[in-house]
Amino acid sequence: MFDVIIVGAGPVGLYLGALLLQEGQSVRILEQRPVPSQHSRAIGIHPPALQALERAGVAGTMVAEGVRIPLGIARSGGREVARLRFDEAPPWPFVLSLKQARTEAILAARVHALDPAALLRGVRVDSLHDAGGCVTLSGQQRGEVPGAVELPASFQARLVIGADGAKSTIRDLVNIPTTGRDYPDSYLMGDYPDTGSDRAAAVLHLEPGGIVESFPVPGGLRRWVVHTDSLLAEATAEDLAALITERTGEGVDAGANSMLSSFRVRSTMATRMVQGRVALVGDAAHEISPIGGQGMNLGWLDAAALAPIIVAALRGEGTGDQLRDFQRARLRASHRASRQAWLNMVLGRAVPAPCLSVLHALLRPALRLRRVQNLAVRRFTMHGLG
Repeated sequence: MFDVIIVGAGPVGLYLGALLLQEGQSVRILEQRPVPSQHSRAIGIHPPALQALERAGVAGTMVAEGVRIPLGIARSGGREVARLRFDEAPPWPFVLSLKQARTEAILAARVHALDPAALLRGVRVDSLHDAGGCVTLSGQQRGEVPGAVELPASFQARLVIGADGAKSTIRDLVNIPTTGRDYPDSYLMGDYPDTGSDRAAAVLHLEPGGIVESFPVPGGLRRWVVHTDSLLAEATAEDLAALITERTGEGVDAGANSMLSSFRVRSTMATRMVQGRVALVGDAAHEISPIGGQGMNLGWLDAAALAPIIVAALRGEGTGDQLRDFQRARLRASHRASRQAWLNMVLGRAVPAPCLSVLHALLRPALRLRRVQNLAVRRFTMHGLG
């Protein structure tokens, strides 16, 4: 019998596990992947998330390894439309760029330092029974896990947390309905050596053919994200390089590409985040468009809000009102983040050049106003969603 079982060892599940282990709770984190994924879609860590990560003792390591982005620049046709500075929002006056695979490795190391037995890989959960006083999870070991020992057929815990992503098994097992929609937006992204002059700035190219975004990544790389008319699942590094040059005039070394991915955008919202002795966090509760880096950061803020409620409940000090308030606040934050992500996508879609010129003519004077700048910076850096 464990205090808490967390299903899912992505960045959110690992972070929540670290917070609970620090409080002396007995925790098991079950992950169905036999080995950590090296695919890195999420790279942006926003200031409110860094503040939360500091509670788990990992923010300093991440900042030391990542790239600090103090500035965002919008361009169109090679001309600057606007710029936003993030360096006036202490104590974390930047957005941090760090590949998700490395973020997960740092969090997994923190969990291991707190309890070497806490993380169990290669465990797929197949069934869940909430008996009122405890929850029983049954599953099976899948794949070859280096150094693994034979695991029990079932686990019991006083509480279970589903941090198992947008296709959450835990959400399905406790019959929490979802709402959502598929967007018409598709993207192609890849990492190339950073040979330009933008250094640590994030750059948004607002072009008639659709937005092109670029962000510095550790290792002297730059991540490019291009809005496409349809999903280019078979695209090559050369195809992405050609799109970048066609829209921005900038060249990248296609032969030195180190990551390539295409994806569509979908939004999914759970109608509730708490069901009996089970709670959902992160993408299991709210899948947010990846544009703007909302999903991973929002999940960390879920975990930071839930951890003290869990600790209080396990010590007999909590109330049902705390969980209801948590659910209400986090669902409200996720809907706000979803609306912001939708706006980001709309602004990045293909648009006729004359319409784009009118939009930029409106944006330039507006973004010179201090109040508008501050609002834009707060929205871009996810302040107010904690």
